[in-house]
Amino acid sequence: MAEAAFYFNPWDPEFRANPYPHYAALLDGSPRVIPLGPMSAVLVARYRDATAILRDHAHFSSVGPPPPPNQYQGPLAGSKTVLGSDPPDHSRLRRLASRDFTPRRVLELEPRIREIARELLAPMESRGEFDVMAELANVLPVRVIAEMLGIPAEHGPRFKDWSDRIIASGNTTPGAPPAPQAIDAIESLAAYLKEEIERRRQKPGPDLVSALISAHDDADSLTEGELLSFVVLLLIAGNETTTNLIGNGTHALARNPAAIDQLRREPALLPRAIEEMLRYDPAVQSTARFPKADVEVGGTKIPAGSIVLVVVAAANRDPAQFPDPQRFDITRDPNEHLSFGEGIHFCLGAPLARLEARVVFEEMLARFPKLRLANPDEKPAHKGSYFLRGLDSLRMATR
Repeated sequence: MAEAAFYFNPWDPEFRANPYPHYAALLDGSPRVIPLGPMSAVLVARYRDATAILRDHAHFSSVGPPPPPNQYQGPLAGSKTVLGSDPPDHSRLRRLASRDFTPRRVLELEPRIREIARELLAPMESRGEFDVMAELANVLPVRVIAEMLGIPAEHGPRFKDWSDRIIASGNTTPGAPPAPQAIDAIESLAAYLKEEIERRRQKPGPDLVSALISAHDDADSLTEGELLSFVVLLLIAGNETTTNLIGNGTHALARNPAAIDQLRREPALLPRAIEEMLRYDPAVQSTARFPKADVEVGGTKIPAGSIVLVVVAAANRDPAQFPDPQRFDITRDPNEHLSFGEGIHFCLGAPLARLEARVVFEEMLARFPKLRLANPDEKPAHKGSYFLRGLDSLRMATR
C-alpha cells in the first residue's frame, strides 16, 4: 500500500504556524527518512514507535554528535545537561535537581503562584480585553522559576528576552551560524548567571542555586560548566514550556467555548482539561534521539548515529491511541500523551507546569465569566521555533 505524500519543514513559517494537517500523512506508514539541512533525519510519528524509542535509553541516546569545529560553541559548550545526557551522568544530574521538584515540594509553591497570578490578573478587570501572552503567560512562569533560583523578580523581563532570542535560534537551518542576537543572548545570560553563582557561593540562600552549589557528596557534585548549564536550562525550558502551555491551552479553550462553559459547571474537570491542552497542542513538538547501533523501528531501518526526530505532537494525535484525536475533549480519559516525554527523561518540571496551569486557569475562569477571543477571525501568530512552539500574542475579551 503506497504511503501518503507528506511535507515536513520546521523552518517554513507556514508549516510552523500549523503543522497538524501534515502529521496525518506521517502517521500513515513507517518512519520516514527526510533531508534536514546538510544531514538527514528519521521522523518517528506513530504513538507506539515514539513511546518505544523514548523508553529505550539503552539503545537510543540523548547525546548528539559533536558540533563541527568551525561552529559557534559558546560558554555552555561541552557541559552535560539532564536533557542531553545518558546514564550515569543523567542519573547524577537528575538526582541533584529532583529534590526540589517532588510533588510535595512543588505543592508548597501554590500559595505564591496564586499570589502572582492574582497580582497579574487584577489590573485586567477594569479593561475589556488583555493579551494572555504579554501580560500573563510570558510573565508568571519566569517569575516562579526565577524566585526558585533566587533571582530578583525585576530581572524577569530581561530573562524572557534572552530566552526568546535563544529559542528563536531554533529557526536557523542546520549548518548555518546562529543569529547574532542569539549569540548575544547566550553570552549575556551566561555572564549574568556566573555572577549570580559566585554571589551565592559567598552568601548562600534558601534557593535552588545555593542548594546545587552546596551539594556535599563528591559523587553528586556539579562541575562549574554543569551548574551553569543546569541553571540556564531551568530558566529557559522551565519557563518557556509552561508559557506555551498557558498560551496554547487558552487558545484551545477559546476555540471551544462549550469547553469553557463545561469547566464553569464542572470545575473538577480542570486537571483533565490541562492534560488535553498538553495533548492537543504541546509546547514541545519534537525531540531528538540518536541510535547507538543499527536498529529497525516500525519497518524502517535506522543506522547508528542517525538523527531520529520523535514527533510527539503527531504521536499525540495518533488515532490508534486516541479516539477522535483531532477533537479537543476536556473529558478525555485515559489521556496518556507524550508531551512530557517518557522513560528516564520524563520532564522533571511536569508537576510544576501542571500546578501553574491549574492555578492560572482557575483564576482566569473565576475572574472573567465572559472570557472569549477578542477577535475570533484573527489568525494567531507564533513565535520561537517549531520545536518549542508557542503564540506571540493572544488577545482575549473579558466582558
